[in-house]
This record gives sequence, structure tokens and C-alpha cells, in this order.
Amino acid sequence: MTLRQTQHIITGTDASDGAGVKMKRLFPVQGIVQVDPFLLFDEFGSDDPDAYIGGFPDHPHRGFETVTYMLAGRMRHFDSRGNSGLLTAGGAQWMTAGRGLIHSEMPEQTDGLMRGFQIWINLPASEKMVPPRYQDYSPDEIAEATLENGIALKVVAGRAGGITGPVNGVSRQPLLVDATIPAGVTWRQAVEQDATVLAHVFEGTAEIGGKKLGTTQMAVLGPGDEIAATAGKDGARVLLLAAQPLGEPVARYGPFVMNTQAEIEQAFADYRAGRLG
Repeated sequence: MTLRQTQHIITGTDASDGAGVKMKRLFPVQGIVQVDPFLLFDEFGSDDPDAYIGGFPDHPHRGFETVTYMLAGRMRHFDSRGNSGLLTAGGAQWMTAGRGLIHSEMPEQTDGLMRGFQIWINLPASEKMVPPRYQDYSPDEIAEATLENGIALKVVAGRAGGITGPVNGVSRQPLLVDATIPAGVTWRQAVEQDATVLAHVFEGTAEIGGKKLGTTQMAVLGPGDEIAATAGKDGARVLLLAAQPLGEPVARYGPFVMNTQAEIEQAFADYRAGRLG
């Protein structure tokens, strides 16, 4: 096995989106537009309802997938095709927007902690206009395992620690794992040789790929087929992401991600004409 080394560290910056939801944005930011095939990575979290209660009212998407993984709180989603669902703490949603829809994601409580992640993953040109699809998973559907060294894994997509996440039939062969690592313990995980691999520390500190990372920092890892993360003195919680890159042209404007500017203009025309759901 060849251990991947950290090539770059991204530190989250304060941002807001939707109706004023406050968050830490890892990318896109100035200088980092995407990490192919990942288009966006946000960590939201607050115990102040004013920082999130506005939620994400009706907005369109086309051409990519959105992944929401909840750590605390509840989020209700609705869309223009009549679908609805409720995300609760420990649950996840994998939405393939495909050719397009209009949806909303709204907190249901008026106080208490709201915490989680939203990730955008690009779709290849051949899949950008597929029918929209949701995969909603309750906390008890997320695969969990505790390893002999005390590492606790929650696997949303892909395989880690001998267990397989529930997400299926999506593009880019993704891996999404939430790992809680005790102090001083090293977690080693196999990854695809040609995948893009990101490791985000969201609690504690960890050494990943030869670099020390603090809370709300992400390692962009170089080539190899295994990662190693060693927790600091207070332990660590790490979100590991991996997926096959696309290597295709990206045309992006707001909620639409296509391959050409003409396709972006068509997406806006379809939206204005009411053809997105």
C-alpha cells in the first residue's frame, strides 16, 4: 500500500447561504474553485437559531448531486415534483439533481443545535440530464462499526472497516465516512488509486498525510491507495471523502453546473419557463 501525502490544507472561512444560514465554507473560495469532482463543501453549525432558521428556501439545481449529512438538528425538504422528507441527526440525503428540480431545505425547530455538512459532487456530461432522484437515510440506516482500536466509523457511501454504506447507484464511486478516532490512535483506510481524496477534521486535531490539521481544516491528498489519520491528544473526528474525478470542462453559474456556457443559458431558460420540475 502507498500512503497518500497531504498536498494542500484548506481552512474553512465564514460564509452564509440560503436565507442567511451561517457556515464555514471550505470551497469554492478565492483560489479554490473546485476539487474535481467536488464542487462545494460547507460545514454548518450553530446553537443560535437566528444563524440557521431561515434555511434554504425554494431554489433550483441542475447537473450535479447534493449530499447532506446531519450531525444535529432536523431539516425538512420539499421539491417541485411533490417529494418531501425529513433529515434527522445522524441521517443523510443524497440527491441527484440531474436535469433539474426546485427544492427547499428548511429547519423544523426554533431553538437548539443545527449542525452538518452539505457537499456538491459534479456529474459527468453523460449523466447531467438524468431524471432527479433522492436517497434519504435515517440514522439507523447508516452503516456503523467500532474497530478493535476504538475507532468508530459511520459509513454513508462506499466501504470502510468491513461495512458498506447504504448509498447506491450514484456516479463517481464515492466514499463518505465519518470517523471518530481516539487520542493517539491511527486510522488507516484504503482508497482507490485514481480517486480524489479529501479528509476534513471537524473535531479535535489530527495528523493526516504528514501534516497536522486543526478543527475545520481539510487535507487534499496526493496519489496513493491508502490514507492514515492519527488523532491528537483530544482525539479527532474526520470526514473522509473520495470520488473519481471527471476531467471535463465545467461551466458553472449559481445553482447550475454544466459543461458549456450554452448549457447554462439553457438551464436558466428552462427555469424561467417552468421546465425544472
